[in-house]
Amino acid sequence: MKKLIFLLAIISSQLVFPQKSEINWIGFEALDDSLKVQEKPVVVYFYTDWCVYCKKMDRHAFKDPEIVNELNKDFYAVKMNAETTEAIEFDGQVFVNKQAENKRNGIHQIPLLIASREDKQFSLPAVLVLDKDFRIRKRSFEYLTSERMKELIKG
Repeated sequence: MKKLIFLLAIISSQLVFPQKSEINWIGFEALDDSLKVQEKPVVVYFYTDWCVYCKKMDRHAFKDPEIVNELNKDFYAVKMNAETTEAIEFDGQVFVNKQAENKRNGIHQIPLLIASREDKQFSLPAVLVLDKDFRIRKRSFEYLTSERMKELIKG
């Protein structure tokens, strides 16, 4: 009975309140826990503070109401600064930014592992679409307009 009341409260709040205007970004550690509760496709967005095209996507594509709604409803949306120096635990492993030890703008292990191009190069902005089993389905290594972002996440 409590589950039914909770479910009705969620549904009614969706009807009464307007759509959220921001994406519910989560980190890899939260993703690890979320995937254990409910399997869902994942969109991963790697950025840096200095990336001009990343900032432009943040202002445009990731503010588009259709994209916000789609990502919040059908995906786990992960946003990660590719240059973070924080250790991140995911799937029982700890990932770090080894490049930061001897490089000014070192790239963290996670983006290097899952978002490097076939020639092992990493470029920004990087957006990946993964299925519910965490297999990469689509990748983009360029600025995405709202229309191109919609194509990427729609299937």
